[in-house]
Amino acid sequence: MATTRDRLEAEMRAAAAAGAFERAAKLRDELRALDYDPSEIHAQVPGAMGIGTQHPRPERPAGWQKPRKPDPMTRGKKR
Repeated sequence: MATTRDRLEAEMRAAAAAGAFERAAKLRDELRALDYDPSEIHAQVPGAMGIGTQHPRPERPAGWQKPRKPDPMTRGKKR
């Protein structure tokens, strides 16, 4: 006897072949729901939210100092 997964896949392929794409999409979503594993969901860590926050910041060499900002009004201009 066919399993639920096999039955859903056969129905999805038949619906797609018949041009019932909305029905095929609904069956595809049901197939994906069978694969759902709630243990794969991880809680967000406070202070580490947003794009790129999982990457550590580069460490500066010992003795590094932030350079001074140039004065745009007087420095580097000839009189």
